[in-house]
Amino acid sequence: MSNYVRPKVPGASVFFTVALAERGSDLLVREIGVLRAAVRAALASRRFRIDAWVVLPDHMHCVWTLPEGDADYGGRMGQIKAGFFRAMSEGRVRSSHMLRREKGIWQRRFWEHHVRNGEDFAGCVRYCWRNPVKHGLVQDLKDWPYSSWHRDGGGTAP
Repeated sequence: MSNYVRPKVPGASVFFTVALAERGSDLLVREIGVLRAAVRAALASRRFRIDAWVVLPDHMHCVWTLPEGDADYGGRMGQIKAGFFRAMSEGRVRSSHMLRREKGIWQRRFWEHHVRNGEDFAGCVRYCWRNPVKHGLVQDLKDWPYSSWHRDGGGTAP
């Protein structure tokens, strides 16, 4: 089994890609209220700043900045994933899911990238915001409702 070693940088800004186990599903946008509740619960228990977030039908991208002295982004993402799947019915459950008490909704791991500098940060935020267009879900990012681009005032499209 792989042993993933993730960096532990207190106060870091981190870019994430988190996917459903069943690619091609529309579960995340269909159950956006449940996902938002899971995020609110994680924020309430362990603060972090959401710099950018986009939710697509079967995956999401986000950029967070952790509080000074805190490096546990994995625990926060785990809390969001767990809060979401607790509210869902069983997915396609294999025996390996049962052993780990999983419902088969999320891919087991997520991809993360520690932001290196201001240019990298801006690129990660742009990636989040442009992703619905990249995937052909909309022609203009302002038309995708599940994006922090709207929260941040929209402005000029990146």
